[in-house]
Amino acid sequence: MSALKTSAAHSIPPHTLTRLAREWLSEDTPNFDLAGVCVGSEETEARLLCKTPLIVLAGSPFFTAVFTEVGCTVDWVYQEGAEIGLDAVTVTAVVRGPARCLLLGERPALNCLARASGIASRCSQLRAKAKAAGWHGEVAGTRKTTPGFRLVEKYAMLVGGASMHRHDLSGMVMLKDNHIWASGNITQAVKAARSVCGFSSKIEVECRSTEEGREAAAAGADIVMLDNFHPQELHTAARTLKNEFPSLQTEASGGVTPENLDLYFSPHVDIISLGCITQGCPVADFSLKVQKSSKMMHTNKLK
Repeated sequence: MSALKTSAAHSIPPHTLTRLAREWLSEDTPNFDLAGVCVGSEETEARLLCKTPLIVLAGSPFFTAVFTEVGCTVDWVYQEGAEIGLDAVTVTAVVRGPARCLLLGERPALNCLARASGIASRCSQLRAKAKAAGWHGEVAGTRKTTPGFRLVEKYAMLVGGASMHRHDLSGMVMLKDNHIWASGNITQAVKAARSVCGFSSKIEVECRSTEEGREAAAAGADIVMLDNFHPQELHTAARTLKNEFPSLQTEASGGVTPENLDLYFSPHVDIISLGCITQGCPVADFSLKVQKSSKMMHTNKLK
């Protein structure tokens, strides 16, 4: 396991995990849990099963936080970032606690794990493609995330080995086409942004041509995003801009998919961002199976 995967969980403050767990539980159980009457508070054990082959496990801090909030414990068989699913069904963790509490946490916890593991797995696959091609740039996500669930999805990118890109609007200044049109031109937009962000924030400009990229770089942009370029046009534009502005970073975005990613690899492209890391990404198949209680087994023996 890489150092990044080991430390990714440490990037989430404990109070953030607690806050999120409480929000998810409140969303799922705002009032009564009527089914809890059926099961009571008998100490119960459940196994977390993974039925998706060869996935990257991600989201365990959120899964654990949910169950901690309802008074249950989680013992993990695999560590965060591990590749699991070599068997048809993989026992991934064991959850113990009062039956009704265990069932209260089941769905919110599984939702986090399934979504995060799906994203981490896709990121890992994309990074493997880049490595196989000998490309040393950054595969990155976008802000095309699920409202209210961005932290989980961005965290999953980290575990999968991809760059989160900016987390929100305060993370970096990105001037897109609407910013440029509203402000007049690229030079004016970059100048205005630099006046407020100072030295501590980078400025990226979305460009539709080599000429726009040249204007952005000359105005002081740190990164030029070459948006919706055909791969061959991208390579030519990136090479031209790098030759003229050696310290400039270039990003390819728009129309990039897992299937055509290799067409965008270039020594002149530093970053490739993909919205499909989060949009339309398959989830991993996890389920939680409660072990039969001693009471149930005793009843079966009497029949």
